[in-house]
Amino acid sequence: MTKTLSIATWNINSVRLRIDLVTRFLAEQQPDVLCLQETKCPNDAFPHAAFEKAGYRYRTIAGIKGYNGVAIVSRLPIAPVEAREMCGKPDARHICARLGEGADAITLHNFYVPAGGDIADPEANPKFAHKLAFLEELTRFSETARKTDPRSVLVGDLNIAPLEHDVWSHKQLLDVVSHTPIETKGLMETIATGDWIDAMRLLSPEPKKLYSWWSYRSPDWDKADKGRRLDHVWLGKGLDGALKAGHFFRETRGWERPSDHVPVMVTLDLS
Repeated sequence: MTKTLSIATWNINSVRLRIDLVTRFLAEQQPDVLCLQETKCPNDAFPHAAFEKAGYRYRTIAGIKGYNGVAIVSRLPIAPVEAREMCGKPDARHICARLGEGADAITLHNFYVPAGGDIADPEANPKFAHKLAFLEELTRFSETARKTDPRSVLVGDLNIAPLEHDVWSHKQLLDVVSHTPIETKGLMETIATGDWIDAMRLLSPEPKKLYSWWSYRSPDWDKADKGRRLDHVWLGKGLDGALKAGHFFRETRGWERPSDHVPVMVTLDLS
């Protein structure tokens, strides 16, 4: 296992449409591993050649046509582990790979949690009910991971901004999906159950504002700065003390035809 390991996560909102942005990010930042969500790409159409050319020879993917989809691409050897069907749905919202071998191995889970629609009522909105059920299953998964694999890393677009300063206005967004009390409470319970370390909040505690998503609906997203922290990196307790650095790549939101999410990257010191 390498002495340092950099892992990035990015909801790319179509890997084929934005492959030039992905390869630009890889060339500029050179993460060891990049986890993508919302690839919107069936497995047989994934742009392997572009990643191969960029030096990311190792890949594991789970995709379906037109929506969802997750992928892990790596410069380092990885071993595919599984693609879980969350809530019994084969909808490509999880992929897992292992880096390294033996006691030093790291298990990397890449999740894409359902957005949940616009109405924060599980009885009136099946999409929100699905999100809450997914969150409950994620909590059960976290308990198992804590007990069996404390050297796990969980990343992804979790579609919840759990803390007061993870959104531009806590008060105004309390009734808005992604920051409602039932969601934030559920995600914090997931973190506690898994004994996860919220990497970016460890590096930048509240009340510092942290955002990874800005809506396409804003005519001037940068000036308005009405963001939310929907993209996360969590470390298992077996990696306590390994976190060296972390960064939100806000500048990518200003690139041509961008995703509405930006990459989040952490560097671990495994020496």
